[in-house]
Amino acid sequence: MNRQKAGAETLPKPVIPQAAHGKRMAWRLEFDAARMRSPWWTPVLSVLLALLLCAGFIAVNGMNPWTVYAKMWNGAFGTSYGITETLVKAIPLLLCGLGIAVAYRISVWNIGAEGQLTAGAIAATAVTVYFPDLPAIWSILLMLVLGIAAGAFWGLLTAIPRTYFGVNELITSLMLNYVALLALDYVVIGPWKDPKGFNMPGSPMFAASQSLPTLGGTRLHIGLLFALAAVLIYYLMIRFTRWGYELRMIGANPVAARYNGIPITRHILLVMLISGGLAGLAGMAEVSGVSHKLMQGFSPGYGYTAIIVAWLAKLNPLGLIVSAVLFGGLIVGGYSVQTIGLPSSVSEMLQGAILFFLIAGDMIARFRVRRGAA
Repeated sequence: MNRQKAGAETLPKPVIPQAAHGKRMAWRLEFDAARMRSPWWTPVLSVLLALLLCAGFIAVNGMNPWTVYAKMWNGAFGTSYGITETLVKAIPLLLCGLGIAVAYRISVWNIGAEGQLTAGAIAATAVTVYFPDLPAIWSILLMLVLGIAAGAFWGLLTAIPRTYFGVNELITSLMLNYVALLALDYVVIGPWKDPKGFNMPGSPMFAASQSLPTLGGTRLHIGLLFALAAVLIYYLMIRFTRWGYELRMIGANPVAARYNGIPITRHILLVMLISGGLAGLAGMAEVSGVSHKLMQGFSPGYGYTAIIVAWLAKLNPLGLIVSAVLFGGLIVGGYSVQTIGLPSSVSEMLQGAILFFLIAGDMIARFRVRRGAA
């Protein structure tokens, strides 16, 4: 009997839940800063909530939201002309959005796509001003090279202070936008001003040899092929190359990437060169394929809208195409609602609402509900 009692005393004590000691178990909300990716359905929900929110504002102004949205849809996708115009608007959005996505792969915030696009447009126009007699093939090729190079250089102006002096790229890329826009004002009002332009600021009209070929007799130009080719190359590079693997690793854990010998400084410089070059290509395509001259306001903020395009796509190549077409449709649809008495800025209201819900969704996704002792 004593032997059994002694053996019983040596048995391990059972683990008793804390709640049995009088502590109450409760659900609590915790913020997880390491959780960077939001669920796949966040962009879809953000668009739906933005439509719902803006419908309230439209209704307050005495308009039927369904009528307004139907008008926007028909204007952007209801006719062949609307579809081609939507694709024309989607070209710079896709190129700039792709550039922003490449940079954000390693958590570099490039919000200077507007300035890089403008730099590319200025450099491309320089070919038409200083080399007006070049054959078509050489003229277009030189415009492509200089447009990409100028955008890449403008992106490098952001990357160098970030890598060597620790300057936040948000500040430098944003400020460089205004520098590029002031440079645009200088050339179109000053040395490149068209003497036959009725005193309007702008360069002379491009010749046919200096304009991108169009597709199917519409305003849609081969810049669309450039954009789709860039997306395909981006997908192949990210998925099947060592460079793409290193970008994914830096984006997931920069500390681990550095300990594994991955040169983060070199990658930041490279992605900003690529990011700026893609935006510069967008600028070249816009002046050579759409406006056919350099002028103030040739870009209605494509570089800024591309930030939402990249964020909505979650860096996914196919998502970038869908997102660019969606926002191109919003711009064209905004013009359509002017015929029923609404300003085109309704599309900007929708863009802002989508961005608001995207940011909110990403923040909410970082919170987790866990059960533990109160």
